[in-house]
Amino acid sequence: MGTRFDKLGAVIAAIAAYACLFAPFATFRANRIVPGEARSMLESLPPAAGWALMAIVTAAALVALLRTPLMLRLGASLAALVALAVLIGVAGSFLTPQDNTYARVSPAHGFWLLVFAFTLLLADVLTRLALSPWARMLTLAGAAACLGLLLASGSWDSLSILREYAGRADSFRAEGGKHLTLALGSLAAAAIVGLPLGILCHRVDALRAGVLNVLNVIQTIPSIALFGLLIAPLGWIAAHVPGAAALGIRGIGTAPAFLALFLYSLLPVVANTVVGLAGVPRAANDAARGMGMTGRQRLLRVELPLALPVILTGIRIVLVQNIGLATIAALIGGGGFGVFVFQGIGQMAMDLVLLGALPTVALAFAAAIVLDAVVELTSIRKSEVPS
Repeated sequence: MGTRFDKLGAVIAAIAAYACLFAPFATFRANRIVPGEARSMLESLPPAAGWALMAIVTAAALVALLRTPLMLRLGASLAALVALAVLIGVAGSFLTPQDNTYARVSPAHGFWLLVFAFTLLLADVLTRLALSPWARMLTLAGAAACLGLLLASGSWDSLSILREYAGRADSFRAEGGKHLTLALGSLAAAAIVGLPLGILCHRVDALRAGVLNVLNVIQTIPSIALFGLLIAPLGWIAAHVPGAAALGIRGIGTAPAFLALFLYSLLPVVANTVVGLAGVPRAANDAARGMGMTGRQRLLRVELPLALPVILTGIRIVLVQNIGLATIAALIGGGGFGVFVFQGIGQMAMDLVLLGALPTVALAFAAAIVLDAVVELTSIRKSEVPS
């Protein structure tokens, strides 16, 4: 019987081969804004470390290419990712001249391609293993703990992104708090308003089309345009309504960003509430009526529990969406990780851009995994609801 190749593994192996042989592994710059000098994997690392990483990546790519057992593929992807994470820090120390505080070393696109390839392999393995919701959340917690240990160890301190962070640690924490406040606060407000509105739209047919059409129109407005449209009315309220400015309502800053995110959040919450309630089996409602339940009891004890997975799916969409959109809030003084993104663009400092972009991506990714697991758990427990 001939050798059997894995189709996805062939793509992963091709990406890995290109990244190792042709793409730069790291970029060296004399300071943070000058053009960089590309360095290959073997040029970026001490000889022993460079050849060791080349061997690990080659072996992992071969495991991906062939139809190998899932646990072997899992081990290969983890070994490659751990080696990349550790040795990019070594590359930073190796390429930075001693006592030089101006030089910058950044991962180049070859490094990111390798991370992408073996993360794709890891995701494929985890999907095939069909992990339970709790196992997925435990895996996420383990990955976060490993990342935290790596950062705490100082092995990445010589990399440019950590040097950018070192001079902005206090600002990073403050902007991170603002980012989470915008994303989570607007989600909470949308849930408080959207759930009752969705229930009302489900019960009153004449109201449903009008409300959903208005929310659809809001959703089509580009984010930066909506932020801009809210500046004038909120500025007028701050100037003419007593106490509004004291509450933080003003034309620029957090208020228009929060309101825009809230408006964007309403459609998924309202629409999924309507769809979830519409999907409740008529037999469940009939049984509840037969048991003598009032309308309120049916809503709270039968309809909402059965509709909860669909409602939570809408909340998942909103949270991931808001984490990303909150980045734009920096353009109108709303703060958040977007502050570093736009500062970096203005200064032509891509590592400063990454300082804002990477935490945003990580937060969105983590939120998606956690809420997917919660949705699955609620779907499993639907059978426990009396019908």
